[in-house]
Amino acid sequence: MKEHTTNYYNTFIEIADDCPTEKAEIPPIKADAKSVANIQFEFINKNPYKFTSDDVLFSVFAERKELLEDELENARKEFFSKGQACFRASPLTKRYGWGLHSNSEGRIALYAAGSEEYERLKNDLSLKKYKAMKSKR
Repeated sequence: MKEHTTNYYNTFIEIADDCPTEKAEIPPIKADAKSVANIQFEFINKNPYKFTSDDVLFSVFAERKELLEDELENARKEFFSKGQACFRASPLTKRYGWGLHSNSEGRIALYAAGSEEYERLKNDLSLKKYKAMKSKR
C-alpha cells in the first residue's frame, strides 16, 4: 500500500492572498466543540518543531474520530494510503493569518503574520515558499 505524505522540508507556507486578516488570530472556540483550526493551533503552538505535518494532521483526525490507542497504527496507514490536504489548505494559513515553517527534519511551527519572525521567514532565500490556498477561486 502506497503511503502519501503532507510533510515539507525547509519550507515556509505564507498566508493566503485572500486571507481576511493581516495579523494572526487565534481561532475562536464555537459552542462546545473545537474546530479543526482550534485543534491544529493548540497542537502546533504548544509543541513548536516537535511534530511533522503528517503527525499533526493525523492526530487531529484521530481526536475528531475518537480513535482508541489500539486503533491508531492501522488508522494512520489507512489515512495516508490516500492523499491528504496539506497545511496550504488549513484554516490557520487560509483564514487566521498563520504562516507555517517546516525545518530540515519536516517538523513544523507557526508564525503570526505581521510579526518580525514571519517577515524574516518570508524573506529567507534558503527556504522554499508556498502560498496557502485561496478560499475563493
